[in-house]
Amino acid sequence: MSVRRVSLLGALFIATGPIAMALYTPAMAEVVSAYDTTNSLVKMTLTLYFAGFASAQLIAGPLSDALGRRPVIIGFLLLFVTASLLALVAPTIETLIAARFVQGIGASAGVAISRALVRDMFEGDESSRIMNLMGIILAVAPALAPTLGGLLVMHAGWQSVFVAMMAFGVAVISVTVWGLRETVVPDRSRLNLRQLGQSYVTLLTNRHFMATSLTIAGAIGAIYALATILPFILMQELGFSPTEFGLGMLMQSGSFFAGSLVVRHLMKHNSAHRLVVPGLGVILLGSALILSLLIGETTFLRVMVPVAFYTFGIAFVMPAMSTAALAPFPSIAGAASSLMGFMQMGAGLLVGSLAALFDNPVIALAVLIPMMGTVASLSYVVYRRNPHLPEPEPRQEAISGPPVGRTWMPSKKD
Repeated sequence: MSVRRVSLLGALFIATGPIAMALYTPAMAEVVSAYDTTNSLVKMTLTLYFAGFASAQLIAGPLSDALGRRPVIIGFLLLFVTASLLALVAPTIETLIAARFVQGIGASAGVAISRALVRDMFEGDESSRIMNLMGIILAVAPALAPTLGGLLVMHAGWQSVFVAMMAFGVAVISVTVWGLRETVVPDRSRLNLRQLGQSYVTLLTNRHFMATSLTIAGAIGAIYALATILPFILMQELGFSPTEFGLGMLMQSGSFFAGSLVVRHLMKHNSAHRLVVPGLGVILLGSALILSLLIGETTFLRVMVPVAFYTFGIAFVMPAMSTAALAPFPSIAGAASSLMGFMQMGAGLLVGSLAALFDNPVIALAVLIPMMGTVASLSYVVYRRNPHLPEPEPRQEAISGPPVGRTWMPSKKD
């Protein structure tokens, strides 16, 4: 498969989860009224979606190592479409909660398998370029989804968002059947639970993997945490309508999109690894601005400008650190991608759950998101201060020399 095809397929797989989340958030207030229920129960439809999304990745990745990438992603996407149909006709809030949990499970394979596909076929800075291109494509759909969700809720009712999810799921399945070629030799012996456990133990005790994955978790995980906090700030605290909320969220996703375009341009003459430190610097700046919300009046710009800085920085961190985390583990790429995704989503779920304990969502935002930025930065320091031999990181003198596609090898001192 070509770079373009892998990038497109990978972006569609990753986008399934965020789109199902972003389409739904403008409908949450309507769901409370439709089922005559409480905010707490409606929040559960988002929390359990995250829980299914995060935890099922631990199964989806290893399954794709054993059975192949193609059948697993198609199977999980079929589950996603079925759960969307169940959510559409759910007679009670409890049924909707269950359907959202299953939706999360169905969407989970996209994150694990997309990165495993890249690891199967590419490495080094070429892998980082594909991760960046996937990020650019990924940014467009979630950027438009809240706006589309708000318009659907206003003009066609809140159930229409689930029709849109079903349509997207069917479209991704169709593209997958047509365009995805198998990239691994299926090995059913990998379904052995003991071997799977050993793979996860290997990853969890590997300092390189944990440091790189925690860097990603603190950075990208904030996007998922923000998804559980910002609806209540913008719609409840500031009084935005669902459509206004969707338009306001363009500031977050648009910033990530802009950052991805800048990174793509810079990577023509720089290694992706050189962009991580500037990216973390922007994340820390955004964190400091978010922390300032503890003082003064809450306004749209005081909330969303810092969020935009944070997400702009994520675009600089994601390509190199995703490549670095998976590089040493070609034989268990699915498991490594799954665990990395679980840590990323799990961080968002944990912070979102902690935010529910705060009476004021603005205070939750101001306290918790800067903590995630700090975790990302400290994890990167740990990563750089310890040997990282397995990573195909370019030598300093080779930054502008070798042609695209050449695999750089680490120097002996690394």
